[in-house]
Order: sequence, then C-alpha cells, then structure tokens
Amino acid sequence: MTRDRSKLPKTQKDPLDPKELELFAERARRLNEERMAGYREQSLRIHPWVCARCGRHFTLKNLRELTVHHKDHNHNNNPPDGSNWEHLCIYCHDAEHGRLEDDLAPSRDDPGDRTQSLTHNTFDRLKDLLDGKKGGK
Repeated sequence: MTRDRSKLPKTQKDPLDPKELELFAERARRLNEERMAGYREQSLRIHPWVCARCGRHFTLKNLRELTVHHKDHNHNNNPPDGSNWEHLCIYCHDAEHGRLEDDLAPSRDDPGDRTQSLTHNTFDRLKDLLDGKKGGK
C-alpha cells in the first residue's frame, strides 16, 4: 500500500530512505558506545544502584538522582575496576562535598589565620557612634 504523496502537507518530510536510516542507526550505536565508555556508565554497570551512605535504592525512573562519587576526590582517577567510585544520592553527595569543604576550612575553635586575613572590622566605629549618641542626649 503506497501513500499518495500529493495529499501530504508540504511541511511534512518524507521518511528516511534505508541508507539514511542505516547511517542514523550506526551513529546512534557509536554515540551509545562512547557514552557507555564514560565512568558513570561503567560504575552503573559495576556497582548496585544503591546510595552507599543512606541505602536508598534506585530504578531507571529515578536513576538521574544517583551520582558517582570519586572517593579520593580526583576526577581523573577512574580505574576500570571502579575501586575509586561509590554511588551516592544527590543529597548525600552534596553532604559529602560539604564535609570536605568543612575539613579544608580553618577551625572555628582556632581563629589563627582567619583573623589575620581580615582587612577590616565592621564594628570598629560602633562604640564611637554609641558613645556619641549617649553624649548627645
């Protein structure tokens, strides 16, 4: 059964011919192979789809919320056995990187270098302003 092309709207394109369809399929296969070569896809094949911190389970429906975390925080360290990766949900991943920033930041108990790096004190003139206000009354 062939379609009468004269009745097709002019904006509608003709279907791909078999050669174009084969080229399209080959390109899709190649792109998929490149994508599967990435460390996220490798990790998703190797490790279970479970957050290593909170234990939340993932399916294809919510897999985008599961991240691959580099245990040593070096994104160039991607061993094929996946030993530097762990799966973390987006919330645990944010917490992990926040914890790293806290570890690298100066301690709150030991102001040490932090006070030396300050260039000004916001409340320097507050005492003068308050004393002047009291004196004006």
